[in-house]
Amino acid sequence: MHHPNSKSVRKSAFNQQTPMLLLKQLRPKQWTKNLLIFAAPLFSFETVNAATLIHTIAGFFLLCFISGCVYIINDYCDREADRNHPVKQHRPMASGQLNPNLALIFGAILLIGSLAASALLNPLFTVLLGCYFLMNVAYSFRLKHVVIIDIMIIAAGFVLRAIAGGLVIHVPFTPWFLLCTMLLSLFLAIGKRRHELVLLQEDKGSHRKVLDHYSLELLDQFSGIVTTATIISYSLFTFTSGRTIHLMWTIPLVIYGMFRYLYLIHIEKKGGAPDRVLFEDRHILVTVLIYVICVIGILAYFE
Repeated sequence: MHHPNSKSVRKSAFNQQTPMLLLKQLRPKQWTKNLLIFAAPLFSFETVNAATLIHTIAGFFLLCFISGCVYIINDYCDREADRNHPVKQHRPMASGQLNPNLALIFGAILLIGSLAASALLNPLFTVLLGCYFLMNVAYSFRLKHVVIIDIMIIAAGFVLRAIAGGLVIHVPFTPWFLLCTMLLSLFLAIGKRRHELVLLQEDKGSHRKVLDHYSLELLDQFSGIVTTATIISYSLFTFTSGRTIHLMWTIPLVIYGMFRYLYLIHIEKKGGAPDRVLFEDRHILVTVLIYVICVIGILAYFE
């Protein structure tokens, strides 16, 4: 007698939860990676106004939606395997809370809508989002298993985010800006792989096939090369980018931030999720905030 009522209550609860489950499926916790889109407005501080800020914020969310569509495809294809994973089994599709077909339809609508909206900001931004989407889908299905290419694709994703920031506010890039972004992204990607390799050696359930082709020694050598190149490139950027030479005062902050991240990877055994480290490690968070304040202050008063 009570069964129909209880079923309708469960169905009603499911319907009410669906929007939240769809939002969770887009993995908003990982949206912090897309904050890199604000790098271009930061270094073009003197041209920033209300309109450019609104465009950048809009571009940020469109980038988040496009990356969310990749997560939907990823989780749809991996939902059976994810059910046997201690952490991933709680994802909306793997847990059975979210209808996989509904998630796919939602993703298709979101993808088309986001690409259409991006054309209003800059048609080149639409092209970039399309490339970003295709690159990440290719990474999810194939390229994440190809040694070295996998970390370069992760780095390329960060570079595209930085370029997106310039496209939405129509400002040109300097080669140094793109080079520094690429090297810093490689630095983070190598740290992520090293963290996963340590977990694999400790038998903590890491299951990336590509890790079989890496060693700690190789990744440490990669990291040393990229760390050195990043610091040199950033230093040259502050002197030769055509901006005020006083940007050189931010070099110690970049060095400290990178050294702190290396400390977290090697000593604290962290670094698997760079976006989480930014908010979980107080030292890096404070360093980033001081860096942003310094760049704004220097560009505002010395140019």
